[in-house]
Amino acid sequence: MTKEDILRLRDTAEQTKVQFKERVTRDNKYDVSCEMVAQSNCHGGMIVVGIDDKTGHINPLSFQEVQETTNLLGSLASEGVVPQILLDIENVQMDGGVIVVATIKQGKNKPYRDSKGVVWMKQGADKRKVFDNIELVEMLMENGQMHPDSMPIKGTSIKDLDENTVRDYLLSRFRIDYERQQLPIVELKHKSPDEIATIISQTPEGILKNNGLIMEDGTLTLAALILMGKYPQRWRPAFTVRCISFVGNSIGGTEFRDKSGNDADGNAVHLFNYIISFLNRNLRHKQVDKDFNSLGELEVSMTSMSEIVANAILHRSYVIEAPLRVFIFDNRIEIHSPGLLPEGVNIESIMHGASVPRNKLLFNHGINLLPYTGAGSGITRALKFTPDIKFVNDETLNEFVVIVERKYIDDRDNDRDNDRDNDRDDRDKPLENNNLQHNNRRNNDRDKHTEVSYKTLDGTQKDIIQFCSIPRSAREILEHIGYKYHTNHIKKFINPLLELGFIEMTEPTKPNSKNQKYRRVRN
Repeated sequence: MTKEDILRLRDTAEQTKVQFKERVTRDNKYDVSCEMVAQSNCHGGMIVVGIDDKTGHINPLSFQEVQETTNLLGSLASEGVVPQILLDIENVQMDGGVIVVATIKQGKNKPYRDSKGVVWMKQGADKRKVFDNIELVEMLMENGQMHPDSMPIKGTSIKDLDENTVRDYLLSRFRIDYERQQLPIVELKHKSPDEIATIISQTPEGILKNNGLIMEDGTLTLAALILMGKYPQRWRPAFTVRCISFVGNSIGGTEFRDKSGNDADGNAVHLFNYIISFLNRNLRHKQVDKDFNSLGELEVSMTSMSEIVANAILHRSYVIEAPLRVFIFDNRIEIHSPGLLPEGVNIESIMHGASVPRNKLLFNHGINLLPYTGAGSGITRALKFTPDIKFVNDETLNEFVVIVERKYIDDRDNDRDNDRDNDRDDRDKPLENNNLQHNNRRNNDRDKHTEVSYKTLDGTQKDIIQFCSIPRSAREILEHIGYKYHTNHIKKFINPLLELGFIEMTEPTKPNSKNQKYRRVRN
């Protein structure tokens, strides 16, 4: 560092990574040690001795003062910071004396404390005490001392897991074993988790315990609850998804095209399908073939969006109690994931395939339920199909944001919104007494329809099925997909899924019951 560097630092005044002290003495040594703690707990910084922090006046140190200051700084780093840290001290020659610059690196053993046991963090050019347990947990996570997804959730058991999701996990996890025994996966999909596990001489609970998803006493870990729970929000109500399609390009806009009345809930599989359905529903298709009946090309690669959505669910912070947010604007898509990038990675490194999972259990086992490779190549693959993706590690809001620009935007795209508005304006009519007929037909013809694959359903149908992971009323279902409670909408969206056996009534003998709800059967 040169004299000119010192002058530039002085001219820019104190900031998060730069603190001025005219002198370090035994009277202010505690304050200096607290500054060391705060910088170690953040991104490191410098303490510049010989500049008045109030006026910016440069008052260089004499030879004797330099000796005393460097010794005192070294002592504070080893005795005033717990655990101790290492300093890089540089003496810069100025007119009339020397400026001492002590460089503090970002710590690897967070949280650091002062000699009184207080944890400090930087807040702009100042510092503050840390009392929030969430912040302390985040620090422990950064250096690998704690993984929230492996923590037990009191009051849970294997009974709180969704049977269909557990079955899908087992079929994916042990696919090779079943194929070796020449057992068709399609047939196994209709068996219970207990029957599937028995084939390989195990039990579902034993398998999940061996893989760290269930504790020895039978309590679920957060990873198990998030991946396979029937309703994780019972214990973690903030772990939801909020999706809004705005009119215009401002998050402060008051008009929207698509907005669910409540945040989407359910396990990771349900949340993933919900987001993908929302994107499919609100993004536009462009005709690329001359054939009028061609499906068209989605304006944004769904391969890219699937990778980004899976990453957002698996790598978000599960310490910060906030929903995952997905916004669609006229010119872009934004996915806001709670928590910053984990320690050891930055935007440039993840674009080149770096992978440092924050949630190791979710990362290792989510591959059996969500469409990602688990090899750190998801972002790279997303960029291959959609090169203009932007990433923002927002320290102010403590979230990681993915921004995808939209294509094929023109005024004619509003036509679809007008059609939907006209459809929603239909007057409500009494629910016709035909649900019993549909339910009976479903029971009688289930075998005839078993050849209909879940994969052949459209996005809205899959969204309804996943939404019914917990029982939902017809009104809740229709409002969830953006339609009014209307007989025609029930016939169009709910009854076909009843007939195909993907959902069922909770009270089949009382089809017109005011308490009637629908729940998922299979997928």
